[in-house]
Amino acid sequence: MMMMLQQAMSWGDVLMGIDPHSYAALGVAFAIGLSVVGAAWGIGLTGASLVGAAVKAPRIRSKNLISIIFCEAVAIYGVIMAIILLNKFNSGSGKSATVTYQDHFAGFAIFASGLTVGLSNLACGICVGITGSGCALADAQESSMFVKILIVEIFGSALGLFGVIVGIIQSADGSFQ
Repeated sequence: MMMMLQQAMSWGDVLMGIDPHSYAALGVAFAIGLSVVGAAWGIGLTGASLVGAAVKAPRIRSKNLISIIFCEAVAIYGVIMAIILLNKFNSGSGKSATVTYQDHFAGFAIFASGLTVGLSNLACGICVGITGSGCALADAQESSMFVKILIVEIFGSALGLFGVIVGIIQSADGSFQ
């Protein structure tokens, strides 16, 4: 009878067994993917209210497009961060297939950075969309409300920029050799 040796595997062993470049690629995908979803969600929220409110007050159509532009900026934040994170990959140095702890750190740092940027831009897109919707509806009722609500929308848009800054800090030391 043959005895098989079984090793106890932990989640750490499983996570360390995955190639760090895969983690980094997932981070880049989260950064751009979630940012685009947040922008699309915000554009959907704002656009529907803008079109509906423009029935009552056609003058708001062009003025309230700034809310759509703020939502689109969220997607641009994700694209910019994806480019920054992709520059942390090497082009293949021809080294051996051994993976170092520095490679794992780089993979986890880029993954965390991309996830942070993606989730913050998802929240930012929804926030800007809801605020832009309120801005369109309030502007249709009373035109003096536009600038007041636009300032609130600018503060909501800053969430995405804060996410990009945090993502840059998180990935600062994480690059593949």
